[in-house]
Amino acid sequence: MYKRRRILTFATAGAVICTAGLIPSVSQAAGSGDRGEKGSYAETHGLTADDVKNINALNESALTPEQPGRSPGELPPSASPSSRAPGSTDDRETPPAEPLERMPDAYRAYGGRATTVINNYIRKWQQVYSHRDGKKQQMTEEQREKLSYGCVGVTWVNSGPYPTNKLAFASFDENKYKNDLKNISPRPGETRAEFEGRIAKDSFDEEKGFKRARDVASIMNKALESAHDEGAYIDNLKTGLTNNNDALLYEDSRSNFYSALRNTPSFKERDGGNYDPSKMKAVIYSKHFWSGQDQRGPSDRRKYGDPEAFRPAQGTGLVDMSKDRSIPRSPANAGESWVNFDYGWFGAQTEADADKTVWTHGDHYHAPNSGLGPMHVYESKFRNWSAGYADFDRGTYVITFIPKSWNTAPAKVQQGWP
Repeated sequence: MYKRRRILTFATAGAVICTAGLIPSVSQAAGSGDRGEKGSYAETHGLTADDVKNINALNESALTPEQPGRSPGELPPSASPSSRAPGSTDDRETPPAEPLERMPDAYRAYGGRATTVINNYIRKWQQVYSHRDGKKQQMTEEQREKLSYGCVGVTWVNSGPYPTNKLAFASFDENKYKNDLKNISPRPGETRAEFEGRIAKDSFDEEKGFKRARDVASIMNKALESAHDEGAYIDNLKTGLTNNNDALLYEDSRSNFYSALRNTPSFKERDGGNYDPSKMKAVIYSKHFWSGQDQRGPSDRRKYGDPEAFRPAQGTGLVDMSKDRSIPRSPANAGESWVNFDYGWFGAQTEADADKTVWTHGDHYHAPNSGLGPMHVYESKFRNWSAGYADFDRGTYVITFIPKSWNTAPAKVQQGWP
């Protein structure tokens, strides 16, 4: 899979970005044994501490334009030495163009996951995801540049702008959390911080979080259908929420929920929505990340998770992502190194059974002429996608908007290729 296998220089490492084989969901994994029993992505696939450092540095480089106080950037900034981690190298490359009519080869499929090289994904994208007003489009250099960023690149090239994660949903069982804290004892040698972090992680249910996002997206899409201005969309949205007795109805008018459409760049563009809600559709992607991001908080929470962080609001399921800076888990032991996030693209699939849905993501940024190697793209069934790694203790499901004329979110996705 990679161009080399270097000896790991650390005891335990976590790395993005995909799940391998049939493994339990995040909540199941946390509740059924040692958090690290699966091993890390780095250990499994031969990534070194330098690989992890470079992946994180590139992720941070892409994130820079979206930080508070900065203007959003459609294209990633140049990864200059000053923007990267000390000692890291800028070896990412933009993959070459693929002929529009060239058909993709079959993916390699096993255990609920299909995998392919980035060039073959571009061919599939052009055949399946590229359509604008019914016509296939060749992936542009700008889009290939976005894609080369790895997991976030897959979501980026399909959603348009860099994902800002503002309208995120999750499911947290407050009663389970309180009962488990009261009735379960820490494991031998487990500190209080480790115990609380583990119990909090086990109290999240990704399948319910995903269902919540799908239900809300369905209400939004119905509200968009006949609305030709934002006021009509909001009125339709409130009617739909009322009919479904949905707690989002009582969100403040300034909430991310009500402002999500107007804050979508393509909604304002002439070749996008052109301020006409009926030309837009709500779609979904997912982000896995670490909860302990408060650099001024207790160090144990950065190592073992912050039980209070990024919990969804009871009733609405909304997660306040304003404090998410994509900061990776801090090492608890010498040599540990963790990747900062993982993204998966879902789109607008209509498959009712969550376990049969397909999530597209990537292993790492594209660096074919370095030790890291070329980027691979994965299509995972939900149970594989939601499993995550010890790098992550939160999984959110995010709604964004794309023009209906785009087909980057088809209703049906065929895993791999026949």
